[in-house]
Amino acid sequence: MNYGIIAAGEGSRLVSEGVECPKPLVEIDGRPMIGRLIDIFVRNGAERIVVCVNEEMTEVRKYLEQVGRDMSGNATELIVKVQTTPSSLHTMAVIAREMKGRGRWIATTVDTIFRESDFRRYVEAWADASPSTDVMMAVTDFVDDEKPLWVATQPGSRVISGFHDSRQNDTTFVSGGIYGFSDNAIRVLEEAVEGGVSRMRNYQRALIDAGLRVEYFPMGKIIDVDHAGDISIANAFIHNE
Repeated sequence: MNYGIIAAGEGSRLVSEGVECPKPLVEIDGRPMIGRLIDIFVRNGAERIVVCVNEEMTEVRKYLEQVGRDMSGNATELIVKVQTTPSSLHTMAVIAREMKGRGRWIATTVDTIFRESDFRRYVEAWADASPSTDVMMAVTDFVDDEKPLWVATQPGSRVISGFHDSRQNDTTFVSGGIYGFSDNAIRVLEEAVEGGVSRMRNYQRALIDAGLRVEYFPMGKIIDVDHAGDISIANAFIHNE
């Protein structure tokens, strides 16, 4: 499996709340969030990990350079792309260029905290999914996001029928910020960016509109570290793993 990490955001909310280190280096379970993700990916069969950070994150870049040196000689290739992008969707496009033609891959935002055992089930499900499945999104019924993206599902199946900004009768889960993609999804991503789409949720809607088969995988509790108070919540969640 190949993996991508979206880490080019500024983390402005954390900074405004007194968190001085860059968001990817905020420690969860005694490790920087980005390092924790890389460790989890390696343990889950990572052939290639592509990370995109912005040009201002010199501390993060230096950290990743050290991680790359520590990983030299093992089976996982770490690629660090340094590029300031206007949105997380554009960051995803940077990562996707490194994934085209490599089969199925998984992308996640850097601030997504989950149990490794839950993630492993998701990786296995995406690797074993039918060839007709173009996308598999991890979803959660734990809602702590200020503006969650609600996932509408088809009864009796794992197919996603749509995405909503507010809760509807056919929604139980919200998007977990973890995405399993194929080359078909990359094609739609490139078309969306070229067409001026800049929000991740609108790209997810474009996947449905393009006729791709988009499935969901319930992955248990997922926490986003957006605020200073989320750090202690995430640590408690992982320590109780």
